[in-house]
Amino acid sequence: MTGPAQLGHAERLDRSRARAWMLQIHYRWESEGCDGTLLGALDRTIATRSISSRRLPYVRQVLTLMDQHRTEVDGALRAALVNWRLDRLLSMDRAVLRIGAVEILYVEETPPKVAIQEAIHLAEAYGGDESPGFVNGVLDALYKRASAKA
Repeated sequence: MTGPAQLGHAERLDRSRARAWMLQIHYRWESEGCDGTLLGALDRTIATRSISSRRLPYVRQVLTLMDQHRTEVDGALRAALVNWRLDRLLSMDRAVLRIGAVEILYVEETPPKVAIQEAIHLAEAYGGDESPGFVNGVLDALYKRASAKA
């Protein structure tokens, strides 16, 4: 597998766009009442939308990890949230945090700082005015907690 330092511009762009797809799929899944799995929401999305074959494997990889580790991911996020409850966050912020957390905790080929930066970009594009700083703070705290345990 190609390491993060070896990804070319096109591959980095595909990963960024894959994250935007993950955000849309997570939003759909939550809008449908969190019924079923994120992979099921991906399948329903693919039935009506076209995701590039270059992006789909990463979308599928991260959503699979999110389905497999949802309890652990949400627990890690709850531990990193200060004076906030995960279920009270804006849906977009929650989705961005989950994507970033999965990449930090379970996707070895993505450096944690890249995962945080990409989550900030998603928050800038799709969240509220305070979302980028909030996402940065929460994911940085999550990363520091995870690093301290390692």
